[in-house]
Amino acid sequence: MMASFFQFCLRCCSDDESGHVPLKEMPMVQLDTDHMGTDVVIVKTGRRICGTGGCLANAPLHQNKSYFEFKIQSTGVWGVGVATQKANLNHIPLGRDIHSLVLRHDGSIYHNNEEKNRLPANSIPQEGDIVGVTYDHVELSVYLNGKNMHCPASGIRGTVYPVVYVDESAILDCQFSEFYHTPPQGFEKILFEQQIF
Repeated sequence: MMASFFQFCLRCCSDDESGHVPLKEMPMVQLDTDHMGTDVVIVKTGRRICGTGGCLANAPLHQNKSYFEFKIQSTGVWGVGVATQKANLNHIPLGRDIHSLVLRHDGSIYHNNEEKNRLPANSIPQEGDIVGVTYDHVELSVYLNGKNMHCPASGIRGTVYPVVYVDESAILDCQFSEFYHTPPQGFEKILFEQQIF
C-alpha cells in the first residue's frame, strides 16, 4: 500500500505530462469592452476610459465586501459606482434609473434619478485624486485619497458590476488591484467567482 502511494506521488511530480491538467489562470478584472457605450474608448489593457459613455468591469461583485479605485487623469463629466448589465451605458449621466448607483463629478450620489447622498463641502474630486469605492451588497461608500467621506448610499438590487462613465474630455484610470490606498478593514479586491465542475 505504501509503495503504491509513493508511485502515485512520483507520477504526480514527474515531468511526464500525460494526464496532467493545467491550472487555469484567473482572468484579470478590467473594463469590459463587451459592455460599454458606443463612443467609449478603452486603453491601457482595460484600465483607462475616455470618450463619451459608460463601461462595466468584467467581474460582478459576488463577494461580500469589494473595493476598487479610480484615478482622475483629466477632469470633465464623469461618474463611478456600481451598475447592473441592464444599465444604458450610452445614456449619461448614470444614476437616472434603477440600474445604476454612482458618484457623479459634482459630488452627488445618484440612484433612480434621486440624490441619495453627497460628498462633504470642499471634497469634490479633482485631477490627480483617487476615488475609492466600497460595496457590501447593501451600501456603497466613497473614499477620497484614502479618506472615508461618510456619505453612504444604497438602493440598487441584483447582480452589480463596477461602472465608470466619462464625457467632456474626462479620463479615468481604474484600479481593481494594486491599489493606491489600503482598502478599508474587511474589504478586498474584486474576486472572480470560481466555478468547480
